[in-house]
Amino acid sequence: MQSDPVDLLVVGGGINGVGIARDAAGRGLSVVLCEKGDLGQGTSSRSGKLIHGGLRYLEYYEFRLVREALIEREVLLRAAPHIIWPMRFVLPHRREQRPAWMIRLGLLLYDHLGGRQLLPLSRRLDLSCDPAGRTLKPEFKTGFEYSDCWVDDARLVLLNALDAAARKATILTRTALVKARRENGAWQADLRSDSGTMTRVRARGMVNAAGPWVEQVISQNVGLNSSHRVRLVKGSHIVVPKFWEGPQAYLFQNDDRRVVFVNPYEGDLCLIGTTDIPYSGEADAVAISEDEIRYLLRVVNRFCVHPLQRSDVVHSFSGVRPLFDDNAENPSAVTRDYVFEVNDADGALPLLSVFGGKITTFRKLSEHALDRLKPFFPRMARPWTSGVALPGGDIEEADFDAFSARLRHEYAVIPRDLIEHYARLYGTRARELLDGVRSTVDLGRHFGGMLYQREVEFLQRKEWASTADDILERRTKHALHLTPQQRQAFANWLGSAGRAA
Repeated sequence: MQSDPVDLLVVGGGINGVGIARDAAGRGLSVVLCEKGDLGQGTSSRSGKLIHGGLRYLEYYEFRLVREALIEREVLLRAAPHIIWPMRFVLPHRREQRPAWMIRLGLLLYDHLGGRQLLPLSRRLDLSCDPAGRTLKPEFKTGFEYSDCWVDDARLVLLNALDAAARKATILTRTALVKARRENGAWQADLRSDSGTMTRVRARGMVNAAGPWVEQVISQNVGLNSSHRVRLVKGSHIVVPKFWEGPQAYLFQNDDRRVVFVNPYEGDLCLIGTTDIPYSGEADAVAISEDEIRYLLRVVNRFCVHPLQRSDVVHSFSGVRPLFDDNAENPSAVTRDYVFEVNDADGALPLLSVFGGKITTFRKLSEHALDRLKPFFPRMARPWTSGVALPGGDIEEADFDAFSARLRHEYAVIPRDLIEHYARLYGTRARELLDGVRSTVDLGRHFGGMLYQREVEFLQRKEWASTADDILERRTKHALHLTPQQRQAFANWLGSAGRAA
């Protein structure tokens, strides 16, 4: 039990929780963050992996949200060019879909609503002769192309947590909030680790960024009432071998007016999603259904010459989006905006709860959350995150290609694809990982693919990784490139190494 209270206890290690912790720590507040599982283990590592304005949200007149997201798109691209990069999206069109004039008007608005500077403009395509049309059925003769950004979502969470820790925040993974009450002039919060260790944290304020569990924290862990609700919507993705040439992604408009993204993924794979299905089960138990798999395959096969089969699916994942419940009938129409609820006791000891949000706007959400808490912490410093790189993102001119070329030159003895892997995941931090390496022998045991012992130990030492899934599924995507036997052998090695330690 701490004798002096910290300023903020943040509950939830998803993107909103770590974003708020980072911002608060950088403003001079003392911060403790607790997460019941691994960082980003829930929704934040199971997104569509896009930093985007949300083109389809224009249909629902969400102009403020789209504008904020488009502005954030470029802020984040500058802050983390190693894990965020531009991607061009091809949108095939035919007459029975949304009218072409409507799409062109929407894209013009999308180009200019957020003050675009770094990304190229949208354009119309003649798919009968453009290379992007080769994978599409002949009836798709016209299309459009526009820009958004790809993101490694799980690493975005990690980088925010790393920066928060560098600014003296305490990050407690696998540590759940048991209960919290206002007593003796502070929040008294009891936390329990996976090992059963109990810790009491005293805090002047709390932030509830528990995502799908936000209502549970309010009612069960804190014992208060809330006037807001979250609406849980399941989004599922499948991974198949990439079946077209070129770096472009595709956006397909289905006959039910939903859209499905088909994005290049991990070199020779592609990511297809997402679904939007109301969800009422346990958020921890979410999984893709066969109906969802058939739905996604059917959408792609409506557009593409190369037919996908169920056997092509090599991986899948599902996440539960905790959307603010605005009473919309259609799950796809539920707002992706965010709402705060502040509960305080006589103007002190606030509990700020976050409802909704999307990964693109997490930084702005964090700023707005701290604005709401400013009256309780009047000495809090000003907003600061808009122009500051995330760890590893301090790349000159945000030019990742030039940085990667320099790193390949510095470590010419390491295979090119391996150096590019380190550059992409760790940015300038790759030099710390590779310090003293003169050949692949110095990387230690090889577990298959591009996974070596040195990277594993770096993740354990620097990024709170403790399990095989932490390493293979979230902090990296090595699991997609290892055989089942290799994954099991790695898990066995990790377990024996942990016991030895």
